[in-house]
Amino acid sequence: MEIIGANAAPPAKDDGGLISDGTDAGFEAQVLRPSMETPVIVDFWAPWCGPCKTLGPALEGAVRKANGTVKLVKINIDENPQVAQQLRVQSIPTVFAFDKGQPVDGFMGAVPASEIEAFIKRLTKSGPTADEVQALLSRAHESLDSGDVGGAAQDFAALLQADPENLDALAGMARVYLAGGQPDQALQLLDSVPEDKRGHAALKGALAALELAAQSDADTEELGVLTAHLDGAPGDHAKRLELARALASRGDLDGAVGHLLRIVEADRDWNEGEARQELLKLFDVAGPMSQTAKDGRKRLSKILFS
Repeated sequence: MEIIGANAAPPAKDDGGLISDGTDAGFEAQVLRPSMETPVIVDFWAPWCGPCKTLGPALEGAVRKANGTVKLVKINIDENPQVAQQLRVQSIPTVFAFDKGQPVDGFMGAVPASEIEAFIKRLTKSGPTADEVQALLSRAHESLDSGDVGGAAQDFAALLQADPENLDALAGMARVYLAGGQPDQALQLLDSVPEDKRGHAALKGALAALELAAQSDADTEELGVLTAHLDGAPGDHAKRLELARALASRGDLDGAVGHLLRIVEADRDWNEGEARQELLKLFDVAGPMSQTAKDGRKRLSKILFS
């Protein structure tokens, strides 16, 4: 985009480098070149324009609030009409945002403060804060736990849009796919994670959940047979392990943990500690902060160290 006044000096008035008055002659020096490093907002206004008097202070306040992530240049079109004509400004106030030397966004009229904030947020590409991320993750997991797969998917997707490498959100989305009966999509998503990042707790849980989903579910009759058998032979650890796995594959993690703990309580080293290993897998599936994992680990510790 070729703009007039390439060699002119910037205007004198300045507000800490964030807010300044612009001119046609100084447009490149004050808008285009600085926008290569920091987005620059240009406010076209005039002294006789009523809405400009409303928008101007609100825009300046929002720019100061952005703490240097954007700059603002104000151009009085009565004194400097040429750039406004080049940009085909039809009415004022009109606002353009420049990034990397090009206009990338804009609006007309005295918009509400919320729209100004959203405009700056788009321009600076700022994602959610750490607190907002945690709140979204918590809400997404609560939705998933309550069976609201759609709500969970929406929140995990919002997090991934802001940060495609958010491992908690990636693991959460994999669980959404699993809950929706789409294990292939879950596997594809998890396979996209670099090998050196797969030790992340949430990813380990999602991978363990995927392994469980791959196991054949026992039907109700088979579960009944296993339960009846154990009523008569409570010391049959192999059958109890089989029942625990069947319950886990059906999503009854608490029931599965209970049976595995009974095996460990009776014989902590049975079959080279297989029940303990299975417990650790289920704690990963449930998630390290889940009540299932917290209660299960507490009961396991009590058994092992009492």
